[in-house]
Amino acid sequence: MSRTSRPPRSPRGRASAHQVLARLRGGLVTAVATALVAAATGLVAAPPASARNVVTPGDFTGYGFDQCTAPSQHSMDAWLTSSPYWAVGIYVSGASRGCTSQPNLTPTWVRTQLAHGWRLLPITLGPQAWCTTRERYLHQVRINPSSARTYQRARSQGHAEAAKTVRAARHLGISAGSTLWYDLEAFDTAPTRCRQSALWFLSSWTRELRALHYVSGVYSSAASGLRMLDNARVNRHSRYTMPDRVWIADWNGRADVSSSYVRSSGWTPHRRVHQYRGGHDETYGGVRINIDTNWVDLGRGSRVGRERAHCGGAASYDYGHYGTRRVGDRGALVRTLQCLLTGRRLYSGRVDGVYDAALGAAVSRYRTSRGIPADTTAGPRTWVALLSQGSAPLSKVGSASVAVRRLQRGLNAADRAGLRVTGVFGSATTAAVRAYQGEHHMVRTGVAGSGVWRRLLAGTP
Repeated sequence: MSRTSRPPRSPRGRASAHQVLARLRGGLVTAVATALVAAATGLVAAPPASARNVVTPGDFTGYGFDQCTAPSQHSMDAWLTSSPYWAVGIYVSGASRGCTSQPNLTPTWVRTQLAHGWRLLPITLGPQAWCTTRERYLHQVRINPSSARTYQRARSQGHAEAAKTVRAARHLGISAGSTLWYDLEAFDTAPTRCRQSALWFLSSWTRELRALHYVSGVYSSAASGLRMLDNARVNRHSRYTMPDRVWIADWNGRADVSSSYVRSSGWTPHRRVHQYRGGHDETYGGVRINIDTNWVDLGRGSRVGRERAHCGGAASYDYGHYGTRRVGDRGALVRTLQCLLTGRRLYSGRVDGVYDAALGAAVSRYRTSRGIPADTTAGPRTWVALLSQGSAPLSKVGSASVAVRRLQRGLNAADRAGLRVTGVFGSATTAAVRAYQGEHHMVRTGVAGSGVWRRLLAGTP
């Protein structure tokens, strides 16, 4: 991962209503952050300080990238709307970083990315293993291999590095409950003292992060640091404190969280990141960045709650194809139409699957409201607009929401390959969005942005 060659105060007196509300919001953030730490670690954590930013990365399954220097805001905006990525690794601390100067990385930068939905993966690259073979690290402070008092010096270093990282994270506005990652680059794990000191360093790193109300993550080579941790987890599980989450560097080209070096029994479910491709250039929105590519699966993963039954279970909204319906027709699709228009308060009749004059009049009123010529027939334009109508958030791989359900239904109504309506934006939805964009002469990004939503909401099949 390390690219070493590239480089207002409140007035005194009685609290106002705004202050009371702020305190209540702060208490809610505290409770949420505490619960996240407890869930990730299995330990009960003391309440952390409140923060305005959301806990990162939260629940997410999707693509991420990391790059030595935090990209500019222009680059982040271009990639937000054009790339499949929605998680980004950023180096926030560590004297061994190849990019100690981070001109873009400020509290404002962090706040802006989180507000745009980016999941941040804050990284520290401090002391490396004593037996590292990388020339640059040999001239820097390394993990002390002394075995005196059970590797006390290595443990002290891990404790100090965790405290330093938390200070950096707090300065940037990275909230308690967020995951902070230690980057331990590849090294020779054969020498006992080198291996043991690295384990004690990481154990102390994890303990101190938990004490400070953050979640512990460790990035390392699958063949060295991660295999070492996994063996310690299995063979000496009571001696060391294992990190809560792992970031596996295994450039096998597979966008998943598996590695032949790490047993499938560890750090599952949803506790892994897999860096599956090393440094290379990618360009989105006219912006080229040299990145490593990752598959991220953390928190509870990308998921959406179960949908409530429509019209008491009388109608389903999910079909691979929505045919034209008109006055005189009967059946399940007519019930769907009745239910959708009931929700829009345009139809007050029975949801009985009978397309009568009252339903036809409701269809005509709806079409007019969406700028579609008045008609009592429900054709493709009516179905596309009805099924997709609602908020129009940016959606791409990793999105999970009711809006994604509407997107999938709208694309199905536009005859886009019979998507399974899950509410989770995956590869099939990406392909359907690209096809829709191509047919409407848009850039085929696979990201459902304002252009896609505008056409769907207007009823464009």
